[in-house]
Amino acid sequence: MNPFTFQTTPNVLFEPGASKKIPDIVAGFDARRIMLVTDAGVRGAGLTGVAEDALAAAGIAVDIYDAVVADPPSTVIEAAARRAREAGADLVLAIGGGSALDTAKLVAYLAKSDEPLDALYGVGLAKGARLPLVLVPTTSGTGSEVTPISIVTTPTTEKKGVVSARLLPDWAVLDPELTLGLPAHVTAATGIDAMVHAIEAFTSRHRKNPISDQLAKQALALLSANIRTACVDGTNLEARSGMLLGSMLAGMAFANAPVAAVHALAYPVGALFHVPHGLSNALVLTGVMRFNLSHAEELYAELAPILDPRASELPGPDAAAAFVRALEALCRDCKVPATLAEVGVGEGDLERLATDAMKQTRLLVNNPREVTYADALAIYSEALGGKDRQAA
Repeated sequence: MNPFTFQTTPNVLFEPGASKKIPDIVAGFDARRIMLVTDAGVRGAGLTGVAEDALAAAGIAVDIYDAVVADPPSTVIEAAARRAREAGADLVLAIGGGSALDTAKLVAYLAKSDEPLDALYGVGLAKGARLPLVLVPTTSGTGSEVTPISIVTTPTTEKKGVVSARLLPDWAVLDPELTLGLPAHVTAATGIDAMVHAIEAFTSRHRKNPISDQLAKQALALLSANIRTACVDGTNLEARSGMLLGSMLAGMAFANAPVAAVHALAYPVGALFHVPHGLSNALVLTGVMRFNLSHAEELYAELAPILDPRASELPGPDAAAAFVRALEALCRDCKVPATLAEVGVGEGDLERLATDAMKQTRLLVNNPREVTYADALAIYSEALGGKDRQAA
């Protein structure tokens, strides 16, 4: 057995209504001045209200920063960090989707270490201290509450990652009640994002290990069993709970066995066309998987029965192909757009997308099969028309 290291968030609270217990968690750090990082939409929907009221009742001062936007630009993160320093924050709390959680990780770090953000892009470069950090997801997708990764959009629209164990929060608070109001299209996109995390962790060429494998399988089982129900009946607390737990387990998996070409090809779509991250993943998912079949056949075949029990009786190549078809069917059932054209991508954009995807070397190195520029261009070309999914 190969040696491996596994790291994750040390404390997890999973419970409907868990937001009410945030003051108890904060008390453990003797924190009196909190910066709450969120976005205007989440706060406007009332998702921060329970925590805000509970903190106020406990006499804890809260400075609210709700200027987070999707795919957070470096300027927003740096502004939030300055605000935290000026306010004398002694703990950072985030309530929101992956963008808010990613922002909060770097706010907690930058507010304490005072290093320039530009110096942190890459793996293991953030080595300093940070403020205590509590993350509360409102979507079931990124798993950011248990990952040591923060994705930043640079001024040149390139997505870069800061990867460091220093970014793992002290607490992940999972309250499925906060996800009850998610629209179906957001539920679908974020849920498929989480499934991609599980699949790519299970097939990662680097740092794949027995713990991440089991987490990935359990995550995929929870997500695939609940995503259709959650999309149709967003008030189903059991389905929402399964999605939120599955998302977290997938986050634990890919934090230790990193993602690969699906994410590498999705990032430019999100950066250039402002497509939500989960949807970007869904649009290139099955094209990348078909490309990987020759090198990941056994692993896809092992995962196939989770989505299609009949695949357990098929020979390896057929089971692997059935796995890809099952994912295509799931995307259709959840009404995810089938083509890049549907989100505004044209034929003339594909070369730029492929060029930008090849810059994602941190991710591409983990793919089961090496991806060249020509390969990326071909996958994007297929996704532009979506012939395979439409015909399936």
